[in-house]
This record gives sequence, structure tokens and C-alpha cells, in this order.
Amino acid sequence: MEAILIRVEELQLGKVIAEDIFANTQYPIIYKNTKVKPEHLRVFDLFNLKTVLVHNEIEVEEIELNEEKLDIPPVAIPLQQFTSFEKYYLDGIAQLKKEFSNWEAGGRVDLTKVRNIMLPLMDMVLEDRSYIFDLNSYSNAKDYLYHHCIATGLIAAVIAKKMGYERGDTIQLAIAGMLADSGMSRIPSRIRDKKSVLTESEFGEVRKHPYYSYLLIKNVTAIKDIMKVAVYQHHERLDGSGYPKGDRIGSISIFAQIIAVADVFHAMTSERMYRSKQSLFKVIEMIKEEEFGKFDIKVVQALMNIVVDLPIGTKIELSNLELGEVMFINKYSPTRPLVKLTRTGEIVDLSSNRSFYISRVITQGYKLN
Repeated sequence: MEAILIRVEELQLGKVIAEDIFANTQYPIIYKNTKVKPEHLRVFDLFNLKTVLVHNEIEVEEIELNEEKLDIPPVAIPLQQFTSFEKYYLDGIAQLKKEFSNWEAGGRVDLTKVRNIMLPLMDMVLEDRSYIFDLNSYSNAKDYLYHHCIATGLIAAVIAKKMGYERGDTIQLAIAGMLADSGMSRIPSRIRDKKSVLTESEFGEVRKHPYYSYLLIKNVTAIKDIMKVAVYQHHERLDGSGYPKGDRIGSISIFAQIIAVADVFHAMTSERMYRSKQSLFKVIEMIKEEEFGKFDIKVVQALMNIVVDLPIGTKIELSNLELGEVMFINKYSPTRPLVKLTRTGEIVDLSSNRSFYISRVITQGYKLN
């Protein structure tokens, strides 16, 4: 197919790149047969590219097929100033504390109150997943359990949407995720609030909480039975290393796996009494590599896509406290993109320089669909 060399300043949107484009990188920063969009012009500018080879003409079907394969990140869109997710979230935490006290006293789950806490927050994170990046900043060690309940439900809902589940199942998963640790209300507070690592005996008590959570929701007719099973199984692992029964692959529901991944992800990225929080990107790597075989790979991949699918130009902070912006997502190492440092202008490929990683995404001013 005929190709022509064109100056970047004359490049029109919709033109199709005729060759892989490299910029002192191991992998292309833009792949052959990519249809040019506004975010690609930003890439050309960042890398100071002057000319580019484009196809003279190409079939529309070929372009569309190529776009599906590349899954190009969306353009960052300014976030409206009036968004009040944090207020809704902190109000939800306060309401959940009251419900938790009721459960401690032997009360039943009031699903209307649970829905009133969860659904407005769920709708906001489904509209803009950037809120997921801020959940661990709201949490604190003292109130970790309440934050964990709500955050697990929200992350489970975002994963469910990413995996293509309908809204009804997504709502059910959000509620099930929020109530998965409701059984912790039946664990003695001296164990639940302990500031040091639990003893084997104490951990044995904690391992009973999925059963207690199941008992709390067992007679709530508005929660589907399969979601009740998911709550009971959310600490089971595909390799049989989980609890309370040690179930293995084939016996664990996909909904339990979604809650499990959401649960582990938030736990590992949050500050706790005996452990400091870790980077979302580092945790994703740990779940995918160190915990391989324990979680459904489709669920893990969905979470990874949620976290790493960052628009070009997204502001980030690295583990060495350097600020920068995302220039290119490496599909072979998506948690380690190419970044440009703000202070020096240096371009760093995190896939080859593994001494540091993205510690946080600076979400203010951006909306991620």
C-alpha cells in the first residue's frame, strides 16, 4: 500500500500511520496502522517528531480492526469543579459506622440504608474511574475497616462494568462487596482493632468472618443467592489456599473472585495498623505475579486495565518523589509506562528502569471514563 512522508504540523486527524514509530524505546510509541487522534498529536509533540509516514489510503474496516486491537487510552477531560465525591464518600463512612454498631449489637442488615450509602458512590465511580485512585488517600488505619467495606464494593463494581456485566449484577456486586466484611462486626474488638500482627489463634477467629457475613445477609431476599455465596467465598483462592473451606478452582464463583480481587487490591493499597500502604501499580504487579494462580486471570486483567489505562499527559508521582507525566503506555509492561519528569524533562522508561515505579496518579482536573 502506498505511503507518504508528511510533516507533523500538516498531519490531519484520521490519517493512518504506515510504520511502527520508535523514539529510543524498546517498543513503538505508536503502532503501524493506527488512525491519528488528538492524543497522538500530543505524543508527536512530546517526542519532538517532525515527520511521520502515513498511508495514502486505507480501508475503513482495516482501521477499525486496528483500533480494537490497540485499545488506545481516552483523552483526559477536565473534571467539573462541583463534583463532591469525597463528601458523599465520607458521609457514607459515617453512616456505615452507625450500621456496623447495629450489627455488633446483633441487629440485622438494613438493605435500604446500605443501598443509600453505596449506590450514589457507585454511580460516580462508574462515570469516572479516577475516583478509584483516591480511595486509599481517604482511608486511615483507625477507621480502615469501614473504608475497606465501601471501597471493596466500589472497586468490585468498576471491575464488573469492565468485564461487561449488566447494571443489575453490577449493583448486586457493589452491595455484596460492601457487605463481604460485615461479619467482622461479630469478631471481638480486641482482635479486630489490634495494632500488631495477629496470633495464629486470633487469625483463626478472623477467618470466621465470611461465615458471619453470610449469616447477616442470608435472609435478605433482595440480595441474589449467588451473591450471598460470593460473600461467603470471597477469601477462597483458586489454588485451595483460601478460607473458610479451602475451595479450589471450579468451586468458586466468578463473583466471589471479583470481590476477592477488589478486597485484596484495596487492602494492599491502604494504610493499616501494622502495615503501610503501597502503590496501586506495585500492588497490581504483585497480584499478577506473586499471587499468580490464586485469582481468575480475567478479573485481574480487568483490574489492571482499569488502573493502567491512563490518558497521555496524566500527571503522576514516582516512588522517588519525582513528578512527571505519562507519555506512552507499553502494552507489554502496562504498569510501567514511559514518563517525562517535570523537573528535568528527562524521559524515563519504567519498564527498563525498575528501581522505582508510579506511587500515585494525580487525578485533580481529570476525568477517566
